Amino acid sequence: MTAMITRLNPSSLPDTSAIGYAQISIAHPGRMAFVSGQVAGAEAVAKGFEAQVADVMLKAHAALFALEATPEDIVLARVYVVGLDEVRLGICVAQFNAFCNGATPSLTGVGVAALAGPGLLVEMELQVLLRD
Repeated sequence: MTAMITRLNPSSLPDTSAIGYAQISIAHPGRMAFVSGQVAGAEAVAKGFEAQVADVMLKAHAALFALEATPEDIVLARVYVVGLDEVRLGICVAQFNAFCNGATPSLTGVGVAALAGPGLLVEMELQVLLRD
């Protein structure tokens, strides 16, 4: 699918390729899927932040599987994190990179005060270019 998405890190923007994402993703014509924000289940919520991130990545993987897509097909991932700081950012980026397995979609991290339910600390939504 990579031929349908062009990734750019222009010299006029910070080079994020070493971190594992592209500054710009150009999706060529095709059908798009918008995956609603995925949050952790109760068991992961009880275990804390790292467990929640891992559970969110599992749910994102399940969504891609349902779409017959892979991380290479993600145009943009947006991650919302309660209490975003350097430690939580590092955990999210490490687990996101493992989830992407070498794919480098565009990525936005957003620090928020709260999410939709008690104890939820991370949520991720995806925009995915579907295969024909």
